[in-house]
Amino acid sequence: MKITLIPPADKELHEAIDYYNDQLAGLGDQFFNSFLDTVGYISQTPEVWKKIGPNTRRINIKRFPYLILHVFDNQDIFITCIAHQHRNPTFYLERAD
Repeated sequence: MKITLIPPADKELHEAIDYYNDQLAGLGDQFFNSFLDTVGYISQTPEVWKKIGPNTRRINIKRFPYLILHVFDNQDIFITCIAHQHRNPTFYLERAD
């Protein structure tokens, strides 16, 4: 199964890692490891997470106030958004199809 971060999501991931590393050395690495764990859950069961659009699902990242939006298309998973949960939801709902 192939997992792809589309360009906005890739940028959001790096911004979150940088933010947490600025707050405390190593915290960004912890965020990234939690992100990878969450992506692992998605790859194991891509269709069980909360549906927020016709093809888009959402999952929360443990320990951090972030969520991941993803689309499962046959054997591929596309991560469309990595968003802070306290942001205005329209920020990420625009990417839900």
